[in-house]
Amino acid sequence: MKMTLLTLIAIASTAIAQHEHSDAGKVTTMTSLVVDTGCYMAHNSKGEKHQGCAEACAKAGVPLALLDENSGTLYIPVASDHKNQNEKLLPFIEKRVKVTGTLIEKGGVKGFAIKTVEAVK
Repeated sequence: MKMTLLTLIAIASTAIAQHEHSDAGKVTTMTSLVVDTGCYMAHNSKGEKHQGCAEACAKAGVPLALLDENSGTLYIPVASDHKNQNEKLLPFIEKRVKVTGTLIEKGGVKGFAIKTVEAVK
């Protein structure tokens, strides 16, 4: 059977896409720092000294996110339960947490649907 170049490209693209997203959809646990996206993205502000500002930003509606400090990857909480994700993370602003949930990637954005969150001791 003779394959066209387009068929081979389609097969290769599918294989690559499946490999790149092989962790998506699996329940995962990770440790991360809860940051406010405004100050972190605009000023690289994070940590205990920034906690008061981050709380004010979150209460004003600025989305919180999960920062993997080892890789520098920022995960946006995905509201798969259709609820405000800041409410889940507000008690942990600028603190390290252990979160369990599902990794979701779409359009170059990395997200995390949170099932549980707890402070790292």
